[in-house]
Amino acid sequence: MIPQPSCPTRLLSLATAVPPEILVQDHVIRESRALLGARFAQFDRLAPAFGNAGIDTRHSVVALDWFRQPHGWVDRTRAYAAGAARLFREAAGRALDLAGLSAPQVDVVVTISSTGIVTPTLEALVARDMGFRPDVMRVPVFGLGCAGGVSGLAVARDLALARPGAAVLMVAVETCTVLFRLDRLTKADIIATALFGDGAAAAVLRAGLDQDAGKPELGPGRQHMWPDTLDIMGWTVEETGLGVVFDRSIPAFAEAELRAALDALAPDRAVDRYVCHPGGAKVITALESTLDLPEGALDIERRILARHGNMSAPTVLFVLDAVLRSGQGGDLMALALGPGFTLSTLPIRVA
Repeated sequence: MIPQPSCPTRLLSLATAVPPEILVQDHVIRESRALLGARFAQFDRLAPAFGNAGIDTRHSVVALDWFRQPHGWVDRTRAYAAGAARLFREAAGRALDLAGLSAPQVDVVVTISSTGIVTPTLEALVARDMGFRPDVMRVPVFGLGCAGGVSGLAVARDLALARPGAAVLMVAVETCTVLFRLDRLTKADIIATALFGDGAAAAVLRAGLDQDAGKPELGPGRQHMWPDTLDIMGWTVEETGLGVVFDRSIPAFAEAELRAALDALAPDRAVDRYVCHPGGAKVITALESTLDLPEGALDIERRILARHGNMSAPTVLFVLDAVLRSGQGGDLMALALGPGFTLSTLPIRVA
């Protein structure tokens, strides 16, 4: 159960956005075979990963032709900056509209992203178009990866709680597809090509106002980082771009280790619905097993994965949006696994 704070933080709104370019998985398989088959001797052995990923479509900030040419840091950064900025504006604009607020009313902006690096950071790049005040507090956070949606919401919640009445905007945006590599062909790269897509999610939070009563209440976020697991998930920094670290042991590790960590973080939990980051089809199955859920219980997670792939940080917020829209009430627990290797959790109470 969520401890009752003297000044509860409420989720005023949640919105999502995806870029217009649609990658149909069958088309991606054919294109990947044409591009990678001759370069990577194990491609045909690993090709079933595309069909087994549980994905029908994904979205990308770049067109399919973009992947046919080699790219370096400059090209990738340009594609990230342009695509992520568009997604930021779209998701944030929708979230503010749903909250009944305008950009000048935002006091704090938390930006979560791990698939590109720009300085000034994304919220500064879009500030003029959005209409943020010159004194808005900017909190860019890099490197949380797939755990970024839950951890970012937890950071935003704590900032809202520290500033009663302040409107806090949190935006998680990722452009995973621009990290596709023609020059680096490992098993992890093939799995990433089969799995990752682009998208953004934005949330508006506020604490301490009676007028927000009845909105979902966010409890304190918690994290558990397992020792000696740095090589399970993350990025390597290389000459032409970031290189994916995505160990095949993730589903088995989650099934073996997650329950004990979750019990330590929330020993008295009473959860009506887990809201999970759908890292992949095998990860969803492992989560159902370790959480003692019936097979198919994480149906919304599977649906989001099928429609959008793994978008890294925003994905769990797509799930949360769908869960809330379904009318689910009671005590929810958002959770995601990310680099570190880390479990991030956040309790949410829905009246």
